[in-house]
Amino acid sequence: MSVPRLSVAIIARDEADRLPGCLASVRGIADEIVVLDTGSTDDTVAIAEAAGARVARHDFQGFGPTKQLAAELTNGTWILSIDADERLSPALAAAVLKVLHDPAAADGYELNRRMILSGRMLRFGGLRDEWVVKLFRRGRGRFTADQVHEHVDVTGRTGRLAGSLEHHTVRSLGEYVTKVEWYAAIRADELAARGVRWRPWDVLRLPLNFILIAFVRLGVLDGALFLNHRDGGRLTPRAVQLLMRRYM
Repeated sequence: MSVPRLSVAIIARDEADRLPGCLASVRGIADEIVVLDTGSTDDTVAIAEAAGARVARHDFQGFGPTKQLAAELTNGTWILSIDADERLSPALAAAVLKVLHDPAAADGYELNRRMILSGRMLRFGGLRDEWVVKLFRRGRGRFTADQVHEHVDVTGRTGRLAGSLEHHTVRSLGEYVTKVEWYAAIRADELAARGVRWRPWDVLRLPLNFILIAFVRLGVLDGALFLNHRDGGRLTPRAVQLLMRRYM
């Protein structure tokens, strides 16, 4: 029997600095790479094409729908959906290859995503072992329609792979603040569309979330880095205003 074909699906926008590392990490295991560009103004498209990727262009429709579209543009029996700021460790790449040769493989696999900020991997705060489905058989996995914090629903068995998926989440504190506020605006619109309204006691979630991550999950042991981890997990005052304004 021939080895099932692996397609890598990536969505990207202005990722010229991080995309090369992502592409290099799947070199040797991917039979096909599809990059769905959502409006880059830098060299993202040129870098992807130079690496042999097939590039498509489409407006950003939220993370869930856009990643699903990227997956549907692939042709492989297996789909590995990763972000431009994510990289497979050698051990993880080897584990993926093993799955492709395994006739008894599951239908989807969770990868251990490790957050990296300022060149340092976070060890505490609940993100050392964040397991997310990234690899799945065609027809067995589908992204949810969530605008942010999307995930893959798998029909069938799931498993976990050895190795780590490095997530180089933000380049600077300024980018982090912008990203959090952007996520908050998208999330607020999503909640409003579902008829969810702000409740006065929701404001308690912020200090409680801080206590949970900083002390219960020992985020303080990562030093100042713990203040910045988890995209959207820390809400700036501006982000809180956006949330309240959009769905009060």
